[in-house]
Amino acid sequence: MAATEITALIASSLATFLQIYFALLIIRILLSWFPNIDWSSAPFSVLSQLTDPYLNIFRSIIPPLGGIDFSPILAIFLLQFLQQAVTGIAF
Repeated sequence: MAATEITALIASSLATFLQIYFALLIIRILLSWFPNIDWSSAPFSVLSQLTDPYLNIFRSIIPPLGGIDFSPILAIFLLQFLQQAVTGIAF
């Protein structure tokens, strides 16, 4: 395999990972609108453990304003930017 093929394979794998993570992030954000969800139960705790470290980075930058957390907006923008950059490298 040539170096360009290996780079393209790694970049396409990373792009696929970012797409899956983006979907998990969207699910996490949508589920946060339901206050009665028990985040310690099995499927929700896994989702929370996967997405909260990334979201906490942006929560430390943008505090909640009026009880509304705007940090996921910045998190989504950065993830989309990374996804487009990696896709540009892959193809």
